Amino acid sequence: MRNKLIILFGVLVLAGCGKEKFESTPGLKLHSVNTKDLHRQELLRFSFTFTDKEGDLQDSIYVEKLVPQCADSQFEQWYPLPAFPSTANQKGELTVTFGYNVTEYADVKGPRCFRNDTAIFRFVLRDKAGNTSDTAVSPPIVIYE
Repeated sequence: MRNKLIILFGVLVLAGCGKEKFESTPGLKLHSVNTKDLHRQELLRFSFTFTDKEGDLQDSIYVEKLVPQCADSQFEQWYPLPAFPSTANQKGELTVTFGYNVTEYADVKGPRCFRNDTAIFRFVLRDKAGNTSDTAVSPPIVIYE
């Protein structure tokens, strides 16, 4: 269970009305991060908005943690997305949550080089057709020893 990534979807389906243009390539935008200073036993929560023309955004999300000063603290992983209703011209919200020594969440991987980490996270969505979104990038986040 420790490697399980908690992903929540709030899907808002918009069927063809309005001026918004949906594309076959999924859209992903970082909306917010709950903290920029992460301590042990805390959660790190990223909130996104997404769009997809075909509504087949049910494959996976790529997450990469970059720590320029400590390669041992880095990781990259594709996580499966949970099943949710799909329709054309789909727009919704996505939340990705990591834990720092919190057993119910995927581990954010604490500092490995005997000092605090300053990490940047990158995210990419992939749909069933193999199309990938642009990369959403977090602001720098300090992960304390």
